[in-house]
Amino acid sequence: MPHLTAFAAARRTAGGEQLGFGVPGYAHPLLAPAEWAELVRPGTPLHWAVLNIADGPGSRPDPHCLEAAGRLRNARERALHGCSPDDAVRASGGRLLGHLDLARGERPFEELIADARSFIDWYRISGFYLARCPTERAGLPAVRRLTGTLHALLAESDSADDGGRLVLGHGTHPYPGYAEAADQLVTFQGPWTDYRWSQVAEWTADYPPERFAHFVHGVPRTHLEEAMRIARWQGAGTIFFTDRTDRTDRTDRTDRTDRTDRTDLDERSGQSDPFAALPRYWDEIVSRIGPGISE
Repeated sequence: MPHLTAFAAARRTAGGEQLGFGVPGYAHPLLAPAEWAELVRPGTPLHWAVLNIADGPGSRPDPHCLEAAGRLRNARERALHGCSPDDAVRASGGRLLGHLDLARGERPFEELIADARSFIDWYRISGFYLARCPTERAGLPAVRRLTGTLHALLAESDSADDGGRLVLGHGTHPYPGYAEAADQLVTFQGPWTDYRWSQVAEWTADYPPERFAHFVHGVPRTHLEEAMRIARWQGAGTIFFTDRTDRTDRTDRTDRTDRTDRTDLDERSGQSDPFAALPRYWDEIVSRIGPGISE
């Protein structure tokens, strides 16, 4: 299989590293209360979750998003500074990231910074997810300028410990120089049919797994173990796998958990984003990864 060809990557991700979740963006808390509640469930190995109100922070603070952000922030405080730091089953320590859409480099710098300030002021986020980030070498200087400014804004805030976290949402392997512009890169985002035959870029072997994330939709329950093995082999430390697809899924109603006897999120909201709702096998994948805490 092609994903087994990069020996350098295999050597550094033999399976001992702790995988964790990165959530690209659940639906609004009113539409997805169970999804947001799962982020603070004790033992959930959450690295980060993205808050996206309207392709950004919206025009004013949203009370429901303020509440969800506060819960996640409080869970992180408990996880990092709780009374029982060695307890394996504790609240998630994940960060909340604000969603900034770079539109492949087309959005003005000043507009992005204004959105970033709103996220920090309103929701006290501790990092940013830069969606639709450019991948070519020509776009790198502008991204470096942006990430440098974002790091400075986060350093000035009282909500971002350790300087905050910046994640570049490329969705594919970018020009290698982007690895020095942020804390983590999303180097795969797409369907399982592509992921199971994907190959890792050789330059990624120079970096540890916590520098890369993979988001895969349409992963069948029966292929979860294989998907996790590919992620480890390719050197990704953060994942989000779901059985949902990029079209509104109204077909398979037999594979259910106690959480999905409610009307599905996609039916209630018309939601077709596969990453906006919990996978139907959420409890299983959480148990496979095991309890953890954000790095």
